[in-house]
Amino acid sequence: MSCDDTGTRPVRFEVFTGAGGRREWSDEAKARMVAESHAGLESVSAVARRHGLYPSQLFTWRRDARKAMEAAAPVFVPVIVEPTPNDIVPARPMRRRARHPRGGGMVELEIDGVAVKVGRGADADVIAAVIGALRRAR
Repeated sequence: MSCDDTGTRPVRFEVFTGAGGRREWSDEAKARMVAESHAGLESVSAVARRHGLYPSQLFTWRRDARKAMEAAAPVFVPVIVEPTPNDIVPARPMRRRARHPRGGGMVELEIDGVAVKVGRGADADVIAAVIGALRRAR
């Protein structure tokens, strides 16, 4: 930095003490940074820069946290489901069924003044027995 810039731009200094100069992060601090990176308010790289990390370090912590959650036993939470006004559907009125099927689904037989109406789905053996009984009754 030149002497002309003195006092006009903020400068950040970190002082490392001890051998190696590596920082140790507590599990709570790591968890807080991982949670910030998942919040979606800013990119993972931005969260890492703000905390003085390389993005790759934060991505590693995220991967480790995901693996730890996958290995942990599932946790069940009680759920209460309440319908919202949009979910409530008014009941439809029941439609009355016609007494007799309309149209081509019915056959009407008349033998010696006796009328027999045969509806759709009638058993063929029963129909044959009724016709046979009418013929014998003549």
